[in-house]
Amino acid sequence: MKSYSSALTLMRIPFSVYLMPIFWFALSTVTGFEVWRAVAVFVILHVLVYPASNGYNSYYDRDEGSIGGLKHPPKVTRHLMHLVLIFDTLAVLLGLLLSPLFGSLVAIYLLVSKAYSYEGIRLKKYPLLSTAVVTLFQGAFTFMMVQIGLGFGLSAVLGAPAIWFALVSTLFLCGSYPLTQIYQHDEDSRRGDRTLSLILGIKGTYFFAAVSLLLGTSLLLYIYLTNGQVKNIFIFLVCTAPIMYFFVGWALKAQRDPRVVNYENTMQMNKISSLCISAAFIAMIVVRAYS
Repeated sequence: MKSYSSALTLMRIPFSVYLMPIFWFALSTVTGFEVWRAVAVFVILHVLVYPASNGYNSYYDRDEGSIGGLKHPPKVTRHLMHLVLIFDTLAVLLGLLLSPLFGSLVAIYLLVSKAYSYEGIRLKKYPLLSTAVVTLFQGAFTFMMVQIGLGFGLSAVLGAPAIWFALVSTLFLCGSYPLTQIYQHDEDSRRGDRTLSLILGIKGTYFFAAVSLLLGTSLLLYIYLTNGQVKNIFIFLVCTAPIMYFFVGWALKAQRDPRVVNYENTMQMNKISSLCISAAFIAMIVVRAYS
């Protein structure tokens, strides 16, 4: 049991909180869904799918240094793969019960996430391809998958403005994804993984993140404005102000002292951005419900 406990730690279930904004974003743009469906989708994604992906990634990476959500990861054993397979199976089966299409999308997501780390494919070795795959699947694909799970049809999910919101989610992931790699340059180099952040360098990573986040925010605010959702503009700007404050301060400090580009600050950035963006979309849902 101790071995399975350590393996469960490597699945980093609490780390799934950093991926919550896409779920709340997808909910904030639609109405008329059943609450039980939203709860079911949340559990499938954040308790099963994301941890299974984290565990599989840890199994093949066998990190010795800090990883997202774990400063001192335990040793990888075969028990980790047992849990990954159990979580995979439960996620797909529960997804199929909710909706055959949703279950199929969950299966596709899990397969793609494994291609990212699996030694026979290891998309992680290819910086541009891995970035495109991760930001597309954790962003737009997940956004649409959530709405399918809520019971909306493909025509609605692939139509405007939903498809534009999905693009926003991918742009946000483009901004945050390289930042999660910024403190791991040495370890990624030793493994032969050419991550986007490694190629861009420290300054380039901050610049790329800033441009992607700015583009995503600009498109989002434009969609809100053209759809007469002025309240959402105000809510988003107020709730996400702490992200800009921390990001700019961190980037400026990094130019003077590279030591601030570390695990602690990276996790702090992830925590602030996740909680603030989630808070923004939750606030939009609440305001809409009581308007």
